[in-house]
Amino acid sequence: MLSELRIENFAIIQTLEVNFSSGLVTLTGETGAGKSIILDAIQTVIGGRADPTMIRAGASRALVEATFRLGSPPPIALMDLLKNEDLLDDPDTLILGRELRREGRSSARINGRSASLNLLREVGSYLVDIHGQSEHLSLLNIHSHLDLLDRFARVDAPLSAYRKCYDQFSALRRELAALRQAEADAERRTDLLSYQLREIESAHLKPGEEISLRQERDRLANAENLSSLAQQALVILDDGSPEAPALTDQIGLVEQALASLARIDSSQENLSEQAQAVSELLSDLGRSLRDYLENIEFNPRRLEQLEDRLDLLHKLQRKYGGNVDAVLAFAENARRELETIAHASERIAELETRETSLLSELAMLAKVLSEKRHSAAQLLEKAVEKELADLSMNGARFGVDFRTQPAPDGLPIESGVSVAYDSTGCDRVEFLIAPNPGEGLKPLVKIASGGETSRLMLALKNVLAQADAVPTLIFDEIDQGIGGRVGMMVGEKLWQLGRRHQVLCVTHLPQLAVFGDQHYAVRKLVESGRTQTRLELLTGESRLDELALMLGQVNEVNRRTAQETLITARNRTAQLKV
Repeated sequence: MLSELRIENFAIIQTLEVNFSSGLVTLTGETGAGKSIILDAIQTVIGGRADPTMIRAGASRALVEATFRLGSPPPIALMDLLKNEDLLDDPDTLILGRELRREGRSSARINGRSASLNLLREVGSYLVDIHGQSEHLSLLNIHSHLDLLDRFARVDAPLSAYRKCYDQFSALRRELAALRQAEADAERRTDLLSYQLREIESAHLKPGEEISLRQERDRLANAENLSSLAQQALVILDDGSPEAPALTDQIGLVEQALASLARIDSSQENLSEQAQAVSELLSDLGRSLRDYLENIEFNPRRLEQLEDRLDLLHKLQRKYGGNVDAVLAFAENARRELETIAHASERIAELETRETSLLSELAMLAKVLSEKRHSAAQLLEKAVEKELADLSMNGARFGVDFRTQPAPDGLPIESGVSVAYDSTGCDRVEFLIAPNPGEGLKPLVKIASGGETSRLMLALKNVLAQADAVPTLIFDEIDQGIGGRVGMMVGEKLWQLGRRHQVLCVTHLPQLAVFGDQHYAVRKLVESGRTQTRLELLTGESRLDELALMLGQVNEVNRRTAQETLITARNRTAQLKV
């Protein structure tokens, strides 16, 4: 549930901190006082649309922060999401934050850490369900009706089994489509792949050969220079010149001198050993240079062969990959594709057999799912009609319309007819209503008035409350289009809903407001020439005054009426508790 809300510089709110209780929380106040702004702030902090115009005039940023108590046990799906994102600090508390800046940027935080707006929105969907004055999206959006029915029917297990089979069937059909396309293009594709494979295989490529080829090419191309450098080094080492004796001769003299020195001063034997080691190293260096000279090859023909080979490698790399390994990988893929094409007919036959089997299994699972929905729909219709009767819509009828759409390549679940399907099954569901006795059932979006839609939403929410996992439900002026007598029934239903959820309700009806476990008045004040919005928690006399004001004005008659209405509400809720 939403336990704390903090707002800074949002619309006409400068600063606002409020603690909400469980149960039914009612918010009242004059039009324009800022009731809907508070709901807009909640919508913003759970990932709703926001823009710089929401920032209070003169401020550079706006901040909304909401603290939620997750209850016991907390929603499993929400916990899994937070764990996966490494955002779970306290399993009992969750803090969401949203900051808007004047230059247009906004940032989101979950438990104090930065998060994407999409993640904030996903987390928020597990916490709050907001129903605006004119939206009631869950009802006016036909595509959501099936989800509402499924939540009531509790078809998680059969729906999960159906979706698993659906995913397998979809993957199989994608593979079949690819194979059939490949078979249609087989001859042209086979010729191309065979040519490419022959071209690569005829080159007899070896991994890493390009490096060794380049090294050999560089040696052959620079043979004369390499020979000259090696000979120059040998002259210095072994031959010497009149001006400069050979280096080996010089180090030999050094070696003799240090050997004599060591015989006199034994503490310097290491110097003699070092000179001996240097002499041996120079001898090894000379032998290595002579071996290198003998292997230097002056071979123009071999050089030409290397250049041709490297040119071939570059050509293949331009066509099939950036290096020899990539070219070899291309050849392996071509080889596999040729094999697939060669065995495509066998694989297609195998998959078609599996397709028939999976199609039958999917049809069976869809049928089971549909039967459970139909059974649940009958119970839902009766339950909603009972709720509507309690809300002074006696004689109103509620129906769940099921339709299927014929499709040649659909599921064979009806005798001789295949029907369209998707990841939810083959049922197309729409809620119908006949608000008045004698009228036929018609689509809700075309028939229900604002007040009727509000009551139908409330009726459905009460019926679905056990299956609905969202802990906080918010209704913005659900009393739109209804009077005081019906308002008492709406208030009672909201109070009942508040036993299983936290319910926040913006209302103009005192008959509804009296059912609030917590009652806030939203006040618009002018301080220092600036408009401010304040929230006042009402109890005792202050609540009586607010209810009297909602009835017209604060006087003894209206206060007495407000007192009687409060007593009536308390008596009703006391009876419901028994």
